Amino acid sequence: MTKEEQILSLLGLAYRSRKLVCGDFAAQKHLKHHTVPLLFLASDGGSDNVKKYRYLSEQKKITVVDIFTKEQLGRSIGKERHVVILLTDAGFAETIDKVLKTME
Repeated sequence: MTKEEQILSLLGLAYRSRKLVCGDFAAQKHLKHHTVPLLFLASDGGSDNVKKYRYLSEQKKITVVDIFTKEQLGRSIGKERHVVILLTDAGFAETIDKVLKTME
C-alpha cells in the first residue's frame, strides 16, 4: 500500500467515525465557529474555492493537504467528488501528518 493510499484509507476511516466535515457549505459553517487540525483541498478544485480555503487556513493556522484530486477525495469517503474535507479529530490528523512526513 502506497503512502497516498494509506492517507486515503485513513480518511475513509475518519469519515466512518464521523470525524470529517465534507463539502463547501458545511466546511464554511464549521470553520466560522471551530478550528480543525487538517484541511484537505482538491488539487483540481476551482480557483475561487482554493483561494477562499487557503486564506481561511492561513488565518486559523490550519495545515492544508492538496495532493489529491476531487475524485480521489470523494472516493476515499464513498462519495463522488469533494473539493474540501475538514478533519476534526487531532488523533487522525497526527497519524496522517506522520505519513505525510515520510512521503517528503
